[in-house]
Amino acid sequence: MSSPAVDPPRSLSDDLRARDDADLAALLRERPDLLAPVPGDLGQLAARATTQASVARALDRLDRGVLQVAEVLAALPDPATLEQAGAWLGADPRPGVQRLRLLGLLWGPDDALRLVRTVRQVVGSPAGLGPPLREALGTYGPRRTAALLADLGLPATGDPARATERIAPHLSDPAVLDRLLAEVPGAARPVLDRLLWGPAYGRVGDAQRDVTLASASTPVEQLLARGLLVATERDAVVLPREVAVHLRGGHVHARHEAEPPAPEVRELDPALVDRTAGGAASELLRHVEELLEAWSADGPAVLRTGGLGVRDLRRTAAALDVDEQHAAFVAELAYAAGLVGRSTEVDERWWPTPAYDAWLEEPPGARWARLARSWVESTRVAGLVGSRDERDKPRNALSHELTHGAAPEVRAQVLGELAALPPGAAATPASLDERVVWRRPRRAGRVRSDLVAGALREAELLGLTGRGALSGPGRLLVAGDDETAGGALGRLLPEPLDHVLLQADLTAVAPGPLEPALAQEIALLADVESRGGATVYRFSESSVRRALDAGRTADDVHRVLAERSRTPVPQPLTYLVDDVARRHGRIRVGTASAYVRCDDASVLAELAAHRRAGRLRLRRLAPTVLAAQAPVEQVLEELRALGYAPMAETPDGDVLVRRPGVHRTPEVARPPRLRSEPAAPDDRLLTAAVRAVRAGDRAVRAERRPAPAPAALVPRSAVGDTLAALRSAAEEGASLWIGYVNNDGHASERVIDPVRVEGGHVTAFDHLRDEVRTFAVHRITGVAALAD
Repeated sequence: MSSPAVDPPRSLSDDLRARDDADLAALLRERPDLLAPVPGDLGQLAARATTQASVARALDRLDRGVLQVAEVLAALPDPATLEQAGAWLGADPRPGVQRLRLLGLLWGPDDALRLVRTVRQVVGSPAGLGPPLREALGTYGPRRTAALLADLGLPATGDPARATERIAPHLSDPAVLDRLLAEVPGAARPVLDRLLWGPAYGRVGDAQRDVTLASASTPVEQLLARGLLVATERDAVVLPREVAVHLRGGHVHARHEAEPPAPEVRELDPALVDRTAGGAASELLRHVEELLEAWSADGPAVLRTGGLGVRDLRRTAAALDVDEQHAAFVAELAYAAGLVGRSTEVDERWWPTPAYDAWLEEPPGARWARLARSWVESTRVAGLVGSRDERDKPRNALSHELTHGAAPEVRAQVLGELAALPPGAAATPASLDERVVWRRPRRAGRVRSDLVAGALREAELLGLTGRGALSGPGRLLVAGDDETAGGALGRLLPEPLDHVLLQADLTAVAPGPLEPALAQEIALLADVESRGGATVYRFSESSVRRALDAGRTADDVHRVLAERSRTPVPQPLTYLVDDVARRHGRIRVGTASAYVRCDDASVLAELAAHRRAGRLRLRRLAPTVLAAQAPVEQVLEELRALGYAPMAETPDGDVLVRRPGVHRTPEVARPPRLRSEPAAPDDRLLTAAVRAVRAGDRAVRAERRPAPAPAALVPRSAVGDTLAALRSAAEEGASLWIGYVNNDGHASERVIDPVRVEGGHVTAFDHLRDEVRTFAVHRITGVAALAD
């Protein structure tokens, strides 16, 4: 026996109803916006899936191959057949048709394919085509249509609508179009070529004038008289869709691009790629640490409009010895990772957060993985720093104007394209951009291309790539294994050194990264003179005095130099330390506003007579004591500027050690990540949502009748028993009778179809309200099975 015929769906709702749970889950997975909130039934799901915003979002996610199939179907009359779609596509349309069906943008059997009406509205002019002949000829009156009928050799009719029904199929015949095109003069062909690939409309003076074959004298008039162009307005003409498709060789597009363009690749040694990436990552980690250490002591001010001032960015770039764009990237990266934030004081400052201290305790590889993951997922775009906003003002680093919702998607696409290549393969930026555009053609444009270029540039700075190829750690991070990626990156970094090389010219050379403790000591004792493969530090009076001011003694300095240098301590450096230490503290400064004392009366006499010390308004109190009418800090700075080496002291006369202040903001959340699309739902949510929609649909379509009474009164049950019954009903798709107490304390009884039990709540279809609701388990007084 033959199986009974299945009636074709009459609507998208019917089509969705005929799908199995796996297909519905696939639809919701691909279009997560349909889940906010969960639709009450399949009718609601279909209605939501055909809204303009949702359809536009779904079309934006199509690659060029599938989008071309959608454009072909939008260009064809509704319904269309698979054969017609293949003819106008010039290729097999089935893969694209299958994808459009899965997304709920197309429904119906192969011999009656129906594109969702909203898709036609969103697509607009598919592939630059104009309107079909029936629509374009709708602007013609009786006299114009009669003249066109006569010139085409068709029977006359006094009804413009009937005339259109005769003209449209006639001008859709390829043989007729070939004959008409052969008749027009050669000068008319450039007019058609100009409109052929869109836009299909052109401007012509007095386009709606009466024109016949006998009166036509210009190329445009020759085309109008034959219906190859149609006048739509007083000064506008259009190339009808059927004519354009014929001129395009019977296809909507020049070619069907079912596959992305092949990348232009150059092969590199994977080991070289990893070494390059490791060097970049090491440099970046150092820059982040240096920036935040500097901001710990002296955080830059937050602009009134938010962000980092231009001068502060310039000063930061100089301190890191990088350009301003690179400094902005380092600051933005630290911000995205939650390592820096705004202080809560009235005078807002950019300071490191407590998370920075925890980050410093992690191994270098783990620190890198956190930065890299934060960058991949962040909507912050450092490349926008310095660009002009809509008010023609420059955008500042760390300002709210640097967010772009598409940035995470573009970065993921770029890294995904690189991950698809063999290890060591580097694709050219232009070919990568072409592939990204192919995957999201509706979102293509200059901004998107700028994001691609920025992603490639910043991935290189991060060490995710090396010389344009994805590094080994980068490949692991793209795969989602951040921990292993951090370990792999850590093995590429040079081992921190526990020594420096002291030189006779008062410099120290660090041939690699230093251990954190040694790096802090050397940074206190000397200033960075140059960076590169090795870092050169220079010792000076001011740098040694800085260490002494921080509480180090001369013996401490000598011990560090002797223990941490692989070369003998040069004699000039020993003399420098001893000389600064001998003079350090000979002058003591206290509070008078401030006082200055020194055991050597001649030194104070010299100081009191110094012309440049006049701003301190010094007055001798005793041979060894001067009073100053200035704050202690100012006195210290002025005396140092005069070449002295004063030391601050407490009111008791003890040495006052002034360590650099270290500031931290309170714990702050990372900057918000504004998504251009909803997050993908997990499998558990999809399963629960499909059950809820099915339950709601059954309830809506079922014959209305009173709910069956329970076998007994709703019992009072323990929470554990209630949870067990709810979970069992959710797994079996069964209905339950429950007692429920709402927030106001009112008790009610109702029938529900549980679909998900999680976190103390049950998501279920409520037969009383005919909608999917969430119930708090602790408010359910009891459950019972329904009577048969």
